[in-house]
Amino acid sequence: MIVKMLHEKGLKAEHAYTAAFASIGLSVVSWCGSMKVEPAGTARADRWGIFVGEWAPTFFALGLALANYERDHDLLHPITHCPTPTFRNRVPPASRLRRRPP
Repeated sequence: MIVKMLHEKGLKAEHAYTAAFASIGLSVVSWCGSMKVEPAGTARADRWGIFVGEWAPTFFALGLALANYERDHDLLHPITHCPTPTFRNRVPPASRLRRRPP
């Protein structure tokens, strides 16, 4: 239900995967930044890095759920996602498939 709503709003699996990788990068950046800026030292930097790093598995799981939904949705509704106006344009008529005598 939530995955369907996100898909209808335009969120794709690639967006969730990108957010997961960005979360990993942000985790490293926040850990390094916290080490240099905060006077609390390594303990606080570790907490910031772990806090932001915990988002990545959630985004990866959401990406997998969206990818599965997209795959299943495309299998159930192939005509609605067809780039051509009609399905007939993609399939040649049976008369063109038969061999004609010489």
